[in-house]
Amino acid sequence: MKKFTLSIACLLLGVMSLQAQNDWTKKSREEVAGKIKKDDSDTSSRVWRKGMNLNVNINQGSLTNWAAGGDKFSFSIGSNVYAWAFYKNGRRSWDNVADLAFGYINTTSLGGRKSDDRIDLTSKYGYEIGKKWYVSGLVNLRTQFANGYLYPNDTTKTLSSKFFSPAYILVSPGFDYKPDNSFSLFLSPVTSRFVLVMDKFLASQGAYGVDTGKHFRYEIGAYLSANYVKTFAKNMSYKGRLDLFSDYRHNPQNVDIFFTNALELKVNKWISALLTLDMIYDDDVKVFENKETGVMGPRLQVKQVIGVGFAAKF
Repeated sequence: MKKFTLSIACLLLGVMSLQAQNDWTKKSREEVAGKIKKDDSDTSSRVWRKGMNLNVNINQGSLTNWAAGGDKFSFSIGSNVYAWAFYKNGRRSWDNVADLAFGYINTTSLGGRKSDDRIDLTSKYGYEIGKKWYVSGLVNLRTQFANGYLYPNDTTKTLSSKFFSPAYILVSPGFDYKPDNSFSLFLSPVTSRFVLVMDKFLASQGAYGVDTGKHFRYEIGAYLSANYVKTFAKNMSYKGRLDLFSDYRHNPQNVDIFFTNALELKVNKWISALLTLDMIYDDDVKVFENKETGVMGPRLQVKQVIGVGFAAKF
Protein backbone atom coordinates (compact mmCIF):
# COMPACT_ATOMS: atom_id res chain seq x y z
CA MET A 1 0.00 0.00 0.00
CA LYS A 2 2.84 2.35 0.82
CA LYS A 3 4.52 1.52 -2.51
CA PHE A 4 1.28 2.26 -4.40
CA THR A 5 0.86 5.59 -2.58
CA LEU A 6 4.48 6.48 -3.29
CA SER A 7 4.04 5.66 -6.98
CA ILE A 8 0.94 7.87 -7.27
CA ALA A 9 2.78 10.72 -5.55
CA CYS A 10 5.75 10.41 -7.93
CA LEU A 11 3.41 10.34 -10.94
CA LEU A 12 1.57 13.48 -9.79
CA LEU A 13 4.88 15.22 -9.12
CA GLY A 14 6.11 14.35 -12.62
CA VAL A 15 2.93 15.64 -14.26
CA MET A 16 3.09 18.90 -12.29
CA SER A 17 6.75 19.32 -13.20
CA LEU A 18 6.05 18.70 -16.92
CA GLN A 19 3.15 21.18 -16.89
CA ALA A 20 5.29 23.81 -15.21
CA GLN A 21 8.04 23.26 -17.79
CA ASN A 22 5.56 23.65 -20.66
CA ASP A 23 4.16 26.86 -19.10
CA TRP A 24 7.67 28.24 -18.70
CA THR A 25 8.59 27.34 -22.32
CA LYS A 26 5.42 28.98 -23.68
CA LYS A 27 6.01 32.12 -21.60
CA SER A 28 9.65 32.32 -22.69
CA ARG A 29 8.68 32.06 -26.37
CA GLU A 30 6.07 34.79 -25.98
CA GLU A 31 8.61 37.05 -24.28
CA VAL A 32 11.18 36.45 -27.04
CA ALA A 33 8.57 37.04 -29.74
CA GLY A 34 7.65 40.31 -28.09
CA LYS A 35 11.24 41.48 -28.00
CA ILE A 36 12.08 40.43 -31.57
CA LYS A 37 10.02 42.44 -34.07
CA LYS A 38 10.48 41.87 -37.79
CA ASP A 39 11.52 44.99 -39.62
CA ASP A 40 8.95 46.24 -42.16
CA SER A 41 11.58 46.37 -44.89
CA ASP A 42 12.60 42.76 -44.28
CA THR A 43 10.34 41.14 -46.88
CA SER A 44 10.93 38.14 -49.10
CA SER A 45 9.91 38.82 -52.71
CA ARG A 46 9.92 36.31 -55.53
CA VAL A 47 12.16 37.18 -58.46
CA TRP A 48 10.02 35.06 -60.83
CA ARG A 49 6.30 35.39 -61.56
CA LYS A 50 5.02 32.57 -63.77
CA GLY A 51 1.63 31.43 -64.93
CA MET A 52 -0.57 30.20 -67.76
CA ASN A 53 -4.14 30.75 -68.97
CA LEU A 54 -5.81 27.96 -70.95
CA ASN A 55 -9.12 28.22 -72.85
CA VAL A 56 -10.77 25.42 -74.83
CA ASN A 57 -14.11 26.03 -76.57
CA ILE A 58 -16.12 23.27 -78.31
CA ASN A 59 -19.34 23.68 -80.29
CA GLN A 60 -21.38 21.03 -82.09
CA GLY A 61 -24.71 21.11 -83.90
CA SER A 62 -26.81 18.84 -86.11
CA LEU A 63 -30.08 19.18 -88.06
CA THR A 64 -32.58 16.52 -89.15
CA ASN A 65 -35.68 17.40 -91.19
CA TRP A 66 -35.20 21.05 -90.21
CA ALA A 67 -37.44 23.26 -92.33
CA ALA A 68 -35.47 26.43 -91.61
CA GLY A 69 -32.45 24.85 -93.32
CA GLY A 70 -28.77 24.87 -92.47
CA ASP A 71 -25.86 22.47 -92.30
CA LYS A 72 -26.71 18.93 -91.27
CA PHE A 73 -23.65 18.82 -89.04
CA SER A 74 -21.21 21.37 -87.68
CA PHE A 75 -18.33 21.06 -85.25
CA SER A 76 -15.79 23.61 -84.09
CA ILE A 77 -13.03 23.73 -81.52
CA GLY A 78 -10.89 26.65 -80.46
CA SER A 79 -8.00 26.79 -78.01
CA ASN A 80 -5.92 29.62 -76.60
CA VAL A 81 -2.83 29.38 -74.40
CA TYR A 82 -1.19 32.42 -72.82
CA ALA A 83 1.88 31.61 -70.73
CA TRP A 84 4.33 33.99 -69.09
CA ALA A 85 7.48 34.07 -66.97
CA PHE A 86 8.54 37.46 -65.60
CA TYR A 87 11.84 38.01 -63.78
CA LYS A 88 12.61 41.07 -61.62
CA ASN A 89 15.67 41.42 -59.44
CA GLY A 90 16.98 44.83 -58.55
CA ARG A 91 17.34 46.85 -61.74
CA ARG A 92 17.17 43.85 -64.01
CA SER A 93 13.98 42.51 -65.58
CA TRP A 94 13.29 39.74 -68.07
CA ASP A 95 9.82 39.20 -69.56
CA ASN A 96 8.94 36.05 -71.52
CA VAL A 97 5.53 35.47 -73.13
CA ALA A 98 4.08 32.68 -75.29
CA ASP A 99 0.75 33.45 -77.01
CA LEU A 100 -0.65 30.41 -78.87
CA ALA A 101 -3.99 29.78 -80.55
CA PHE A 102 -5.55 27.20 -82.85
CA GLY A 103 -9.10 26.68 -84.08
CA TYR A 104 -10.83 24.27 -86.45
CA ILE A 105 -14.33 24.11 -87.89
CA ASN A 106 -16.05 21.38 -89.92
CA THR A 107 -19.43 21.60 -91.66
CA THR A 108 -21.20 19.37 -94.17
CA SER A 109 -21.30 22.13 -96.81
CA LEU A 110 -17.77 23.54 -96.52
CA GLY A 111 -15.74 20.68 -95.05
CA GLY A 112 -12.91 21.28 -92.61
CA ARG A 113 -11.12 24.62 -92.29
CA LYS A 114 -8.96 26.51 -89.82
CA SER A 115 -10.61 29.25 -87.84
CA ASP A 116 -7.58 30.40 -85.84
CA ASP A 117 -3.82 29.81 -85.88
CA ARG A 118 -1.07 31.71 -84.06
CA ILE A 119 2.40 31.21 -82.62
CA ASP A 120 3.75 34.35 -80.94
CA LEU A 121 6.85 34.19 -78.73
CA THR A 122 8.46 37.25 -77.10
CA SER A 123 11.48 37.66 -74.85
CA LYS A 124 12.50 41.09 -73.52
CA TYR A 125 15.41 41.86 -71.20
CA GLY A 126 15.86 45.26 -69.59
CA TYR A 127 18.05 47.23 -67.18
CA GLU A 128 16.51 50.11 -65.26
CA ILE A 129 18.12 53.47 -66.04
CA GLY A 130 15.55 55.76 -64.47
CA LYS A 131 12.19 55.78 -62.76
CA LYS A 132 10.02 53.33 -64.75
CA TRP A 133 12.41 53.43 -67.75
CA TYR A 134 14.58 50.55 -68.95
CA VAL A 135 17.15 50.15 -71.69
CA SER A 136 16.03 46.87 -73.25
CA GLY A 137 16.50 44.29 -75.95
CA LEU A 138 13.54 42.44 -77.49
CA VAL A 139 13.27 39.32 -79.66
CA ASN A 140 9.94 38.25 -81.17
CA LEU A 141 8.88 35.33 -83.37
CA ARG A 142 5.47 35.18 -85.04
CA THR A 143 4.28 32.35 -87.29
CA GLN A 144 1.59 29.60 -87.37
CA PHE A 145 1.09 25.86 -86.84
CA ALA A 146 -0.65 24.53 -89.97
CA ASN A 147 -1.33 25.27 -93.64
CA GLY A 148 -3.62 28.18 -94.43
CA TYR A 149 -5.80 28.58 -97.52
CA LEU A 150 -7.80 31.26 -99.28
CA TYR A 151 -11.15 30.21 -100.76
CA PRO A 152 -12.05 32.17 -103.93
CA ASN A 153 -15.20 30.03 -103.98
CA ASP A 154 -16.61 27.18 -101.93
CA THR A 155 -15.12 24.38 -104.05
CA THR A 156 -11.52 25.51 -104.61
CA LYS A 157 -8.77 26.58 -102.28
CA THR A 158 -5.39 28.23 -102.73
CA LEU A 159 -2.43 27.76 -100.41
CA SER A 160 -1.66 31.08 -98.73
CA SER A 161 0.55 30.21 -95.74
CA LYS A 162 2.32 27.40 -93.86
CA PHE A 163 4.49 26.87 -90.82
CA PHE A 164 7.37 29.37 -91.15
CA SER A 165 5.81 30.65 -94.39
CA PRO A 166 5.71 33.38 -93.36
CA ALA A 167 7.63 33.79 -90.13
CA TYR A 168 8.50 37.21 -88.75
CA ILE A 169 11.54 37.56 -86.49
CA LEU A 170 12.22 40.86 -84.74
CA VAL A 171 15.53 41.79 -83.10
CA SER A 172 15.09 45.16 -81.45
CA PRO A 173 17.21 47.25 -79.03
CA GLY A 174 15.34 50.15 -77.49
CA PHE A 175 13.75 51.70 -74.43
CA ASP A 176 10.94 50.27 -72.34
CA TYR A 177 8.53 52.30 -70.20
CA LYS A 178 6.81 50.27 -67.47
CA PRO A 179 4.82 52.38 -64.99
CA ASP A 180 3.26 49.27 -63.40
CA ASN A 181 2.75 45.54 -63.92
CA SER A 182 -0.21 46.04 -66.27
CA PHE A 183 1.29 48.28 -68.99
CA SER A 184 4.51 48.54 -70.97
CA LEU A 185 5.55 50.64 -73.96
CA PHE A 186 8.62 49.57 -75.96
CA LEU A 187 10.22 52.04 -78.41
CA SER A 188 13.04 51.31 -80.85
CA PRO A 189 14.41 53.64 -83.55
CA VAL A 190 16.44 50.83 -85.18
CA THR A 191 14.88 47.37 -85.43
CA SER A 192 15.84 44.47 -87.67
CA ARG A 193 12.98 42.37 -89.05
CA PHE A 194 13.52 39.10 -90.90
CA VAL A 195 10.73 37.73 -93.10
CA LEU A 196 11.04 34.01 -93.86
CA VAL A 197 9.04 32.11 -96.50
CA MET A 198 10.37 28.56 -96.41
CA ASP A 199 7.74 26.96 -98.69
CA LYS A 200 8.96 26.71 -102.32
CA PHE A 201 5.52 27.32 -103.85
CA LEU A 202 4.92 30.52 -101.91
CA ALA A 203 8.52 31.68 -102.40
CA SER A 204 8.19 31.18 -106.17
CA GLN A 205 5.30 33.65 -106.13
CA GLY A 206 7.22 36.25 -104.17
CA ALA A 207 4.74 36.04 -101.30
CA TYR A 208 5.01 38.33 -98.26
CA GLY A 209 7.46 40.70 -99.91
CA VAL A 210 10.34 38.31 -100.56
CA ASP A 211 11.94 38.41 -104.01
CA THR A 212 10.59 35.77 -106.39
CA GLY A 213 12.22 32.44 -105.65
CA LYS A 214 13.89 33.73 -102.48
CA HIS A 215 13.14 32.55 -98.94
CA PHE A 216 14.40 35.53 -96.98
CA ARG A 217 13.84 39.28 -96.75
CA TYR A 218 15.63 41.72 -94.46
CA GLU A 219 14.03 44.95 -93.25
CA ILE A 220 15.24 47.69 -90.91
CA GLY A 221 13.05 50.35 -89.40
CA ALA A 222 11.32 51.84 -86.37
CA TYR A 223 9.28 49.69 -84.02
CA LEU A 224 6.73 50.32 -81.27
CA SER A 225 5.02 47.76 -79.06
CA ALA A 226 2.38 48.60 -76.43
CA ASN A 227 1.11 45.86 -74.10
CA TYR A 228 -1.74 46.08 -71.62
CA VAL A 229 -3.01 43.35 -69.29
CA LYS A 230 -5.66 44.27 -66.74
CA THR A 231 -8.20 42.55 -64.48
CA PHE A 232 -11.12 44.98 -64.22
CA ALA A 233 -13.25 42.89 -61.89
CA LYS A 234 -13.13 39.51 -60.24
CA ASN A 235 -14.59 37.90 -63.37
CA MET A 236 -13.38 40.19 -66.18
CA SER A 237 -9.89 40.56 -67.66
CA TYR A 238 -8.45 42.14 -70.81
CA LYS A 239 -5.21 41.57 -72.74
CA GLY A 240 -4.19 43.84 -75.60
CA ARG A 241 -1.13 44.40 -77.75
CA LEU A 242 -0.37 46.90 -80.53
CA ASP A 243 2.75 46.57 -82.71
CA LEU A 244 3.75 49.18 -85.31
CA PHE A 245 6.68 48.78 -87.73
CA SER A 246 7.95 51.15 -90.44
CA ASP A 247 10.50 49.86 -92.95
CA TYR A 248 13.00 52.66 -93.66
CA ARG A 249 14.09 51.15 -96.98
CA HIS A 250 10.68 50.43 -98.55
CA ASN A 251 7.61 52.67 -98.27
CA PRO A 252 8.24 53.87 -94.70
CA GLN A 253 4.92 55.74 -94.77
CA ASN A 254 3.05 52.40 -95.01
CA VAL A 255 3.21 51.30 -91.39
CA ASP A 256 2.65 47.60 -90.67
CA ILE A 257 0.07 47.02 -87.92
CA PHE A 258 -0.45 44.04 -85.64
CA PHE A 259 -3.26 44.59 -83.13
CA THR A 260 -4.62 41.80 -80.92
CA ASN A 261 -7.29 41.97 -78.19
CA ALA A 262 -8.74 39.36 -75.84
CA LEU A 263 -11.56 39.89 -73.33
CA GLU A 264 -12.32 37.06 -70.90
CA LEU A 265 -15.50 36.86 -68.82
CA LYS A 266 -15.45 34.23 -66.09
CA VAL A 267 -18.67 32.35 -65.36
CA ASN A 268 -17.15 30.25 -62.61
CA LYS A 269 -13.81 28.63 -61.81
CA TRP A 270 -13.82 26.39 -64.90
CA ILE A 271 -16.18 28.07 -67.41
CA SER A 272 -15.56 31.35 -69.22
CA ALA A 273 -16.44 33.30 -72.36
CA LEU A 274 -13.59 34.57 -74.53
CA LEU A 275 -13.85 37.31 -77.15
CA THR A 276 -10.84 37.93 -79.40
CA LEU A 277 -10.36 40.56 -82.08
CA ASP A 278 -7.20 40.68 -84.23
CA MET A 279 -6.32 43.19 -86.95
CA ILE A 280 -3.28 43.01 -89.25
CA TYR A 281 -2.13 45.29 -92.03
CA ASP A 282 1.07 44.47 -93.92
CA ASP A 283 1.82 46.36 -97.12
CA ASP A 284 3.79 43.39 -98.46
CA VAL A 285 0.94 40.86 -98.16
CA LYS A 286 -0.59 41.32 -101.63
CA VAL A 287 -2.69 38.14 -101.81
CA PHE A 288 -6.14 39.73 -101.64
CA GLU A 289 -8.16 40.50 -104.78
CA ASN A 290 -10.20 43.64 -105.19
CA LYS A 291 -13.58 42.35 -106.41
CA GLU A 292 -14.27 45.55 -108.36
CA THR A 293 -10.93 45.98 -110.15
CA GLY A 294 -9.51 42.45 -109.99
CA VAL A 295 -6.17 43.84 -108.77
CA MET A 296 -4.26 41.92 -106.12
CA GLY A 297 -3.02 43.94 -103.16
CA PRO A 298 -2.80 44.34 -99.38
CA ARG A 299 -5.94 44.62 -97.25
CA LEU A 300 -6.76 45.12 -93.58
CA GLN A 301 -7.07 41.62 -92.14
CA VAL A 302 -9.68 41.22 -89.39
CA LYS A 303 -10.36 38.11 -87.30
CA GLN A 304 -13.00 37.94 -84.56
CA VAL A 305 -13.79 34.87 -82.46
CA ILE A 306 -16.29 34.34 -79.63
CA GLY A 307 -16.25 31.14 -77.61
CA VAL A 308 -17.63 29.73 -74.37
CA GLY A 309 -16.00 26.73 -72.77
CA PHE A 310 -13.41 25.35 -70.38
CA ALA A 311 -10.92 27.75 -68.80
CA ALA A 312 -8.10 27.18 -66.35
CA LYS A 313 -5.42 29.37 -64.78
CA PHE A 314 -2.15 28.08 -63.40
